[in-house]
Amino acid sequence: DLCDTMGQTPLLWPLCKYHVLFLLFLMFGFVVIISLTARLTVSPSSSQFFKGDFVSLSCEEDDSSAGWTLRRNTSKDQRTQCGDGFGSLDSSSCIMNHIVPLDSGVYWCESREGPISNMVNLTVTGKLSVWMILQSPVLPVMEGDDVTLLCKTKTTPSNLPAAFYKDGSLIRNMTTGHMTIQHVSRSDEGLYKCDITVIYSSLKLTGCYIPALLSILYIIYLIIFCVFTVVQLH
Repeated sequence: DLCDTMGQTPLLWPLCKYHVLFLLFLMFGFVVIISLTARLTVSPSSSQFFKGDFVSLSCEEDDSSAGWTLRRNTSKDQRTQCGDGFGSLDSSSCIMNHIVPLDSGVYWCESREGPISNMVNLTVTGKLSVWMILQSPVLPVMEGDDVTLLCKTKTTPSNLPAAFYKDGSLIRNMTTGHMTIQHVSRSDEGLYKCDITVIYSSLKLTGCYIPALLSILYIIYLIIFCVFTVVQLH
C-alpha cells in the first residue's frame, strides 16, 4: 500500500495524510453536489413558444422542490425570481399564464447553498411573420430514447402535413404535424426545421371574388333601379 510505504518514512507521512484528506474531501464534495443537484422541467416540454401561451416551470429534486428558487435572466432584468418579477408560485411550480416576448431568456433553479440546476433558454415569438415553430424536448435526450418533434402553428391545427429538415436537407414528409425519431443516437444530432405547406390561394380568391361579385350585383341593381325610376317619371 502506498500509505504504508510512506508511513515507514517519517518525512513522507504528512504527504500520505494530506493525500487521504484530499480524497475524503473529494468524496464529500461529490456527495454534496449530487445531493444538491436539481432539474428544471418545462411544461409543455419546449423551448419555443408563441405570445400568449401557458408555461409551467418546476424545480425537481427527489420529488421535492424545497430550498430551490427559480430565477431567470432576460434582456430587461437579471436574476429575477418567480413570484417577484415574473410568474406566480403555485405549490412547487412557477406558472406563467400569458407569456410575452420579454419573457424570452435563460431560466434555472438555484439553492441557498449556491449550486444551480440545468439552464433552459426559452424563446417567445410575437412577430406576425413568425407563424410556425418547431417544438422539441427541452432537456437533453439520452441515447436510445424516442424523440417527437412537433411543427406547431399559432392559428391553425397542428396536425397539418409538414416537411421536416435536418441541417437544411429534407428528411421526411409527414401527413401530420409531428415526427418521431426512434432510438436516437449521435448520428441524429443536428439542426432541425419544419415547414407546413398550406394552399391559401383558394381561400384568398374566395374572399376576394365574393365582395367583387356583390359589388357588381349592387351596381346592376342601381342601374336597373335608376332606369325603372326614370321610366316611371315619364
